[in-house]
Amino acid sequence: MKPIQVLWVDDEINLLKPHIQFLEEKGYTVSPCTNGPDALELIKTKVFDIVLLDENMPGMDGLEVLSSIKQSFPNLEVIMITKSETVTLMEEAIGAKISDYLIKPVNPNQILLSLKKNLDHSRLVMEKTTIDYQRSFQELTQEIGMANNLNDWVKIYQKLCFWELELESLESNDLQEILSYQKGEANSQFSRFVCKNYESLLKNDDSLVFSHQMIQKLVLPKLASNSPTLLVVVDNLRYDQWRVLQGFLTPFYSLQEETICSSILPTATQYARNALFAGELPMDIKRLYPQWWKDDTDDGGKNLFERELLDAQFKKLGADIKFSYHKITRSEQGQKLANHMGNEKNNDLCVVVYNFVDVISHAKTEMEIIKELASNDKAFRSLTASWFKNSPLFEIIKNAQSVGFTLMITTDHGTINVRQPSKIFGDRDTSTNIRYKTGRRLSAEDKSLFSVSNPEDIGLPKINMSSTFTFATEDRYLIYPSRFNHFVSYYKNTYQHGGVSLEEMLIPFAVLSPK
Repeated sequence: MKPIQVLWVDDEINLLKPHIQFLEEKGYTVSPCTNGPDALELIKTKVFDIVLLDENMPGMDGLEVLSSIKQSFPNLEVIMITKSETVTLMEEAIGAKISDYLIKPVNPNQILLSLKKNLDHSRLVMEKTTIDYQRSFQELTQEIGMANNLNDWVKIYQKLCFWELELESLESNDLQEILSYQKGEANSQFSRFVCKNYESLLKNDDSLVFSHQMIQKLVLPKLASNSPTLLVVVDNLRYDQWRVLQGFLTPFYSLQEETICSSILPTATQYARNALFAGELPMDIKRLYPQWWKDDTDDGGKNLFERELLDAQFKKLGADIKFSYHKITRSEQGQKLANHMGNEKNNDLCVVVYNFVDVISHAKTEMEIIKELASNDKAFRSLTASWFKNSPLFEIIKNAQSVGFTLMITTDHGTINVRQPSKIFGDRDTSTNIRYKTGRRLSAEDKSLFSVSNPEDIGLPKINMSSTFTFATEDRYLIYPSRFNHFVSYYKNTYQHGGVSLEEMLIPFAVLSPK
């Protein structure tokens, strides 16, 4: 490895010979310089890894040198060294993108630590992260093998998401492949758990809040009488995506509470989001509100009456809630609401349904450019983050903070990148979703799929007397025999939802208070 090249600029450089000798003994090559103009000439003729720059020099001072360096070499690391502790000087230096700021007198170890922190940061972080994940790998493997309830799976999924976010910044394909394998094994075991226990979990398990319980158990108890609440339902938002978006909210909101909920099956908007707003399972929505329910094979939109369903739920619960409802499908709708958030503060609750993340995932199926931009989960998270920080939704949230709204963020379901095709048979009236099917005479050779012969056992309506449901598990997707190879290729490595997986079922619910 080549020695690290350090340029040290100080008008009293002769007094720093012991410091220079100390660094050279540690393997650094130090080029001394006594003034700014000579330093700028040296930088043009020699490649340096970092600059140690005295702030108080005669003639061209350190801030002037710093400005010139950043104009020509914006990525060159600069450590400012100064006798001054004035706040304005620190702020000016930090604003000029220095890498570190040291106050004189400095000892050799301080310099060494700052050099390591700035030059070896990536290596040190990678080594520490690698060791930590290797330890966690064994623990996670044991936890996956022993998980026997939903809370166990929530903890496992949170840890997997944590390591995904930690490892994605490291240039280590090996570690990421190991984590991907471990996540695949977790999804395999989770799918078996759900297939075996879903009916009893839905009816008897109080450890996790399901879609149809979210308003009653999570929203209503936290509505404040003295301040309005903004409830944002981002369609198709996974837990890992929420963790990324949370960083953008930190300057405006403090996280009060984060809960993992479970989407009902199918993990699809028509079922999970209608259940969220109605406070009922789909079977009961169809029974109680037939005018607001459409089956898979019915024409027309399947989520056109969310406001009405929410109003009916509040009335059923005896909750006197003054609320507004906004479904955002176009940027201009979002910007209009952002501009008028002040008008919403007289409501107890402002509900915003935002559909863009779902649009991204479906576009990945249909548009080659989106397939390239969201080729894997890391890229999908990055694309979601890029959208969010420039979106009207972010403007809505920031403007809500400025007028004192409490913020709640959740979703109806997540999504998964599908890779394993599974052939399924059914009649021509069978539904088209490729993560679940409902209809008559459904059959499949793949025994790992989750088949439900009586949908009402899990709170789902029947389209007709002989209707059944079949759900894809893990990262499978369901393809009919007709033009099988064509559709296998068309849907492979696209983001889909409706089935059984950690990513689709375990969803975030967060409560944040305005700063």
